[in-house]
Amino acid sequence: MKTQIMIVEDETAIVTLLRYNLEKEGFGLIETGDGEEALITASERKPDLIILDWMLPMLSGIEVCRRLRRQPATRNIPVIMLTARGEEADRIRGLNAGADDYVTKPFSPSELIARVKAVLRRVKPSADAETLTWGDIVMDLAAHKVRREDATVHLGPTEFRLLRHFMEHPGRVFSREQLLDAVWGADVYVEPRTVDVHIRRLRKALNMNDVPDPIRTVRSAGYALDYAQSA
Repeated sequence: MKTQIMIVEDETAIVTLLRYNLEKEGFGLIETGDGEEALITASERKPDLIILDWMLPMLSGIEVCRRLRRQPATRNIPVIMLTARGEEADRIRGLNAGADDYVTKPFSPSELIARVKAVLRRVKPSADAETLTWGDIVMDLAAHKVRREDATVHLGPTEFRLLRHFMEHPGRVFSREQLLDAVWGADVYVEPRTVDVHIRRLRKALNMNDVPDPIRTVRSAGYALDYAQSA
């Protein structure tokens, strides 16, 4: 079965460009031109990835992304925002809304395809695996054990779930609210700052023996699993 990419874009010329390049790479396509229809279609069709314009009729791409992340059926679908808004503040807003990547117009089709493939590689392999691996961290889901550089990492239940969520979505920035929904559950009330406490515990457990910190703090956005400098 073909990997299904959903294009949410109201500019015909850009849809045509995306369609040509994505079909050439063997992807199946789902197309819609407004935000409200995008939410319904995503819930019904559950695409493997969504390419989402910011400026849309009916509902903005930012709001579409926020609502996708709130719904259990769509919260784990990766989203690449495609927009003419290229300022740093706009990129931060996109990340805060739950986007996995952010591409500005005008864009290179070959670069966009490379980003699509990179995001899919990050999110798809771990779906049914019993072992997750990222860098020197190995998580055995069946045995409920974590090792780093061949040393056992002792984690509490919440830190284990938090690390698992990060390892299933490496590189993606999650806000405190998104982590609360994914790790604690949408129906459980916990103060957002509680996330910071568990992030500190997770870092302390993972960073024994002075190894590099794998948890990146992104100011005004949240946290991500990667070794890049805090931004």
